[in-house]
Amino acid sequence: MSEKPKLMVVDDEPENLDLLYRTFRRQFQIFKADSPFGALEMLDREGEMAVIISDQLMPQMNGIDFLSSTIERFPDTIRILLSGLGEEMDGLADKKKKAKIFKLITKPCNIDELKAVVQEAAEIYQAAKLKNDMS
Repeated sequence: MSEKPKLMVVDDEPENLDLLYRTFRRQFQIFKADSPFGALEMLDREGEMAVIISDQLMPQMNGIDFLSSTIERFPDTIRILLSGLGEEMDGLADKKKKAKIFKLITKPCNIDELKAVVQEAAEIYQAAKLKNDMS
């Protein structure tokens, strides 16, 4: 059996990290970070993730800025943003595009919907890796 894909979850609220861990631990190798800076250090150690789920509102750096900072080093990683504000943020569509965010999930989110989005993201990542390996 092949190795589980890597999933990073980034949120400054421990209960959200625990929920995401419990939700995805069977399908993914989970990496939890309680801050964007901790997540960047973890990426330095662990390398590319298949999927990164990040909360938007965190101290020091928001989710869009964090996800944007991962693009150059990990272009194939699929990025998902969680936000309690939804699409109401100023200029969010442009920011999402620049950050290469696959989906914005509004909190509180439906766990089944989140699972489906993350599964789709993992499949897109694996297809991109397969295509890169064949070229």
